[in-house]
Amino acid sequence: MGSGSSPCASCKLLRRRCAKDCIFAPYFPPDDPHKFAIVHKVFGASNVGKMLQELPVHQRADAVSSLVYEANARMRDPVYGCVGAISYLQNQVSQLQMQIAVAQAEILCIQMQQGPDQLPATHPSMVDCDVKSLLLSGNNTSDFGDQMPQFLSYTSSSNNIIQDPLKRESPWT
Repeated sequence: MGSGSSPCASCKLLRRRCAKDCIFAPYFPPDDPHKFAIVHKVFGASNVGKMLQELPVHQRADAVSSLVYEANARMRDPVYGCVGAISYLQNQVSQLQMQIAVAQAEILCIQMQQGPDQLPATHPSMVDCDVKSLLLSGNNTSDFGDQMPQFLSYTSSSNNIIQDPLKRESPWT
């Protein structure tokens, strides 16, 4: 920055003079000190400076954005950071896919009980309406890996329905 301007958040936190060619100034403005403080706490100012210097100028803003995101994730989950959030969401997707498969199997059973004219034209006729056997006889069971036994005990009662997904307890709180 200049001598008449306010120092960037980095220089302010590190209590040093902000030079015109300060590598942090374009990405850590003085009006958002928390942004640099959290990145500094997780990665260190020296490491962040080295990373920014190794990148082309047009990629630095994206790198800073990623560093801020990862630093926030590391503050919530010091061990796994972003990977923990991704893993949690992938697990949720797998669980929801299994619930969809069970619901589709139940629909098929109901349609079969109503009569063969209710079955979809593309689906081969099936004799057994047991939901577990429908899931196990399908080709998609390998998609769920080791989680398959845990979902076979699923029943379609109102107790298993999540009323508000935002009210679920997060592992980061």
